[in-house]
Amino acid sequence: MNSIGIYEREENDLGPIYGHQWRHFNADYVNNHTDYVNKGVDQIQQVIHLLKTDPMSRRIILSAWNPCQISQMNLPPCHMLAQFYVSDKKELSCMMYQRSADVGLGLPFNIASYAVLTYILAKITNLKPKKLIISIGDVHIYENHIDTLKEQITRTPFIFPTLTINPSKEYLKVEDFEIDDFIIDNYSYHEMLKMDMVA
Repeated sequence: MNSIGIYEREENDLGPIYGHQWRHFNADYVNNHTDYVNKGVDQIQQVIHLLKTDPMSRRIILSAWNPCQISQMNLPPCHMLAQFYVSDKKELSCMMYQRSADVGLGLPFNIASYAVLTYILAKITNLKPKKLIISIGDVHIYENHIDTLKEQITRTPFIFPTLTINPSKEYLKVEDFEIDDFIIDNYSYHEMLKMDMVA
């Protein structure tokens, strides 16, 4: 990505971004083909461990923001920190901080992704998913999305669908999940609106 001075990477190699930091925090980054098993800090496993062993902890944190490796990333993380809370009713909530949010394209995926992540973690730890709270530092709409978003807000929202994870299967780690394990019911939608990705 020449705009930030990265020339040697092949296409689709974005550097040590979200997945690298979540599963191998601060492991030396080579490229997206390198095996990072047992390198760096597996934050997802740490979150699962704390949810199981110390669910009232105020330190159940997942961070994608790593100042040591920001310069190696094609784009610094937008959704950068999540904190997980367990209620006395064994309900799991997630509060996510996002430094920058593109309302048209990015934010809807961020909402859906963190909701599903909360469901996944709840399933592994025998908790009930409760709330997703998102705090955003900079919310913006790109000029070429304005007309489309104006059309979108004229539409009447449908009742939210429901997400269920296969109840007959045991999940001990995130790798146990398969796409067919996620069951979405009552998903209604309007005709698709198209928006161009802004680099």
